[in-house]
Amino acid sequence: MRATLNQKSTDEVTVNTLIGSINRVLRKIDLPPLLLAPLLMLIGFVAIGSVSTWVTLTVAGLAMGMIIFIIASGLTLIFGLMDVFNFAHGLFIAIGAFVTVTVLGALPQWSQAHNLGLNLAAFGVAALAAMLVAGAAGVVFERLLIRGVYGQHLKQILITMGGMVVGQELIKMLWGPQQMALPLPTTLGGSYVWGDVAIEKYRLLAMAVGLIVFICVIVVLNRTKVGLLIRAGVQNLDMVESLGYRIRRLFIGVFAAGSALAGLGGVMWGLYQQTVTPQMGTQVNVLIFMVIIMGGLGSISGSFVGAILIGLMANYTGFLLPKVALFSNILLMMAILLWRPQGLYPLADR
Repeated sequence: MRATLNQKSTDEVTVNTLIGSINRVLRKIDLPPLLLAPLLMLIGFVAIGSVSTWVTLTVAGLAMGMIIFIIASGLTLIFGLMDVFNFAHGLFIAIGAFVTVTVLGALPQWSQAHNLGLNLAAFGVAALAAMLVAGAAGVVFERLLIRGVYGQHLKQILITMGGMVVGQELIKMLWGPQQMALPLPTTLGGSYVWGDVAIEKYRLLAMAVGLIVFICVIVVLNRTKVGLLIRAGVQNLDMVESLGYRIRRLFIGVFAAGSALAGLGGVMWGLYQQTVTPQMGTQVNVLIFMVIIMGGLGSISGSFVGAILIGLMANYTGFLLPKVALFSNILLMMAILLWRPQGLYPLADR
């Protein structure tokens, strides 16, 4: 009898401890921004009225949001951790896309095979090559242009915009000025169809890649020594360097990582559009800056939520109100900034 009572007491303590831990986690999480995407989905469902159409548009919006997040995450890292306004971020997007054209063109036996494994291998090789080339270009860009203008935002804007123009001309020299086709690998094209619902295969891949990037960045920044050093260096660079750590070299790595993520975003965006141009990064720049402003400058979590909101809004309004779709994301950004002027998850609040 006593043993049974002791067991019940132990179970109650365990349950209470678990509940207390969950409550502490929930208190740390800022829930309202996380509820915006489900709320937008609900509004879209009511407005659209058709389940199949709503599912198709929602998956398309989530996939678009994930691709935008991949691109924006690189700029978020560079600005949030290095305080650099890099208006040339679109250059690395274009580099990633054109490298993909070259790699997939060199692997037709993989990309054109009716074999999912070979197609994914071709995609993986192209993505890795794009990240390596874009990351290396980012290191060169940082050493030649950024290093002399740290802490000078106006000069950063001017010099990075000039660097982007020069970079685009170099792309034209290497690949030509014309638009180039970037077809999807064979088995990644087409759609899965369930009843009246059609979901493109590539959109599912984009969602998976976006989630992997988000999880990896969050884990590195919050659960590794490298992330700890980066965050400490942002707060007090001189103090951390006095302890023997070469934070400035680590920051070069951050710039390379941000550029590599832009290159990966170029792969995803190029395959999404199935065409690439030297100016394609410039065309995406507006969406990128909207995402990082909405999310809170330098916030990875905020950029993630902001990118999903932009993807959903663009697809819902494009179907319901095509004329409003041209400026719907601007309206969304205005509404969020009126609610939270510093963004959804400002770094200052963490």
